[in-house]
Amino acid sequence: MARFDGKVVLVTGGTRGIGRACAEAFVREGAQVAICGRNQETAESAAAEIGEGVKGYACSMDDPVAVKALIAAVATDLGPIAVLVNNAGITRDGLLMRMKDDDWHAVMETNLSGAFYACRAAARDMLKQRYGRIINLSSVVGLHGQGGQANYAASKAGLIGFTKAYAQEVASRNITVNAVAPGYITTDMTADLDEATLKILTGRVPAGRAGTPAEIAAAVLFLASEEAAYITGTVLSVDGGLGM
Repeated sequence: MARFDGKVVLVTGGTRGIGRACAEAFVREGAQVAICGRNQETAESAAAEIGEGVKGYACSMDDPVAVKALIAAVATDLGPIAVLVNNAGITRDGLLMRMKDDDWHAVMETNLSGAFYACRAAARDMLKQRYGRIINLSSVVGLHGQGGQANYAASKAGLIGFTKAYAQEVASRNITVNAVAPGYITTDMTADLDEATLKILTGRVPAGRAGTPAEIAAAVLFLASEEAAYITGTVLSVDGGLGM
């Protein structure tokens, strides 16, 4: 029997990169998986590629009404959500003194508020079931900062505080809330970096290489599993030793 047979999993930002790797891993473990992206056609195409029974939805995570509708649609189509992976995120990098208000708010709303909206909308069913697993995708940048990414770092640091606070609220209902903090991972976000920059980045990593989306997905699956039932309010860094 696979670890997630009969479980409904929602992965936000699940059409590519880390989110897609998580969705693929949950499908292999028997879960019914919903993914969302900003575009309906892209979400449906990714869902079809991932596997039979995966459903794709369009949702702007910065819109609380849209997020509430997403959670309701998944529950109607597949059943109450047992595992929520808050992965959706954007970057709008720039030096603080030149950063536009829109760049600050867009990143904070999608990366941090989006997780809040999703958790709030999913809470009712999880509390009724007396079961839930929530994994928030933070970042090593949220732990240690990064010049030129004040908005992104703040959103990811905020996710860590949010994770620890919410974990305390729902622990008695057999709901765990944890965060994964990836280091430098090879994704579409990093694909456009030039070779010199890539060499500098990997040179900072004690493991000597970038991580893969599949390695982050493995950590997410562990925190969503029954083996991790006594782990909540924690941050699991998957960074090749970068944060040591």
